[in-house]
Amino acid sequence: MSKKIILLGSTGSIGVQTLDVIRAHPDQFQLVALTCGRNINLAAEQILTFQPRFVSVQHEGDVHRLKMLIPEDVKVGWGRDGLIEAVEQVEGDVIVNALMGSVGLEPTMHGMKAGKDIALANKETLVTAGHIVTEAARKYGVNLIPIDSEHSAIYQCLEGNSQEEVEKLILTASGGSFRERSRSQLQGVTIDDALNHPNWSMGAKITIDSATMMNKGLEVIEARWLFDLPYQKIDVILHKESIIHSMVEYIDGSVLAHLGMPDMKVPIQYALSLPGRLELPDKQRLNLWEIGALHFEKPDFDRFRCLRFAFEAGEAGGTAPTVLNAANEVAVDAFLQGKISFLEIETIIERALNEHAIERNPSLETIVDVDEKTRSKIRSDMK
Repeated sequence: MSKKIILLGSTGSIGVQTLDVIRAHPDQFQLVALTCGRNINLAAEQILTFQPRFVSVQHEGDVHRLKMLIPEDVKVGWGRDGLIEAVEQVEGDVIVNALMGSVGLEPTMHGMKAGKDIALANKETLVTAGHIVTEAARKYGVNLIPIDSEHSAIYQCLEGNSQEEVEKLILTASGGSFRERSRSQLQGVTIDDALNHPNWSMGAKITIDSATMMNKGLEVIEARWLFDLPYQKIDVILHKESIIHSMVEYIDGSVLAHLGMPDMKVPIQYALSLPGRLELPDKQRLNLWEIGALHFEKPDFDRFRCLRFAFEAGEAGGTAPTVLNAANEVAVDAFLQGKISFLEIETIIERALNEHAIERNPSLETIVDVDEKTRSKIRSDMK
């Protein structure tokens, strides 16, 4: 029987590539529900192609517009209630959470409570509430399957091995758009400069996060919760070719690495096809003799300050990662709107962390409250 897939964030980069995987294997996967943002025309095309039973849009004002473009028998929801209905009420096996931002947390929790596995591409879910999410996964007996290429690589390198035998997780980082530039050379860089990633094709927000290395910092916090290891056992290494997606070092000195050409459809398809693997049509194959050489270097925390902030916030725990994430989202959005400079992103994050009084072991309600207050204060300060 085919797996029934619920896709949150269908019109984003991960969402579109998830649909490519489903399209390539119609006998294996069936899309039963999708949610989208404001790209209604693309969503309508997706609905006509994959024929889900339920769809939801971000804003109520887009409901009528979408209904005019799709079959009458497709139920349409909107907003928070639409997200919750998609994960709770629609019969499905796997929820692909490809939402951007902290909005992804609540549907993850409701989906797990409904007994559905979560294929997770939404970093903020684990960054802001890792202790709550992982406990819920255990409580409801569901799987948290990573879609990020780095975490998928670690997930695969851990297969068949004991957790007690792990010495270290090693996350690789491309270094982003400005990896060859010194801090002094970052003065005055443009939005277009920052969005020009050398290896990956991604959405605007995550591409900026790659340029600041915040994406890698968020992935460090995710890894801590996904794999239940302390920060002292998580390393980051710069690897500009993005051929090795991450590594696991074991106590006997062995290092298992996951290699492949950069292609997000690989970890997406693996998350959906577990416990087996499927052929990926038109996949570019890795020929190491053509690559010739792979390069590595240790990241400089003074150069990549956002990476340092993430390690510090993660180790501080409590509500510190929530503030880190909220401040980063607001700052990146301000940069993309031309309101602040590139280097001001890290200044805003640092100030928010320094001004925050950490609350230990926060509830979900506290996390939501801290997230909202952090965003509100930063926006107010920027006026």
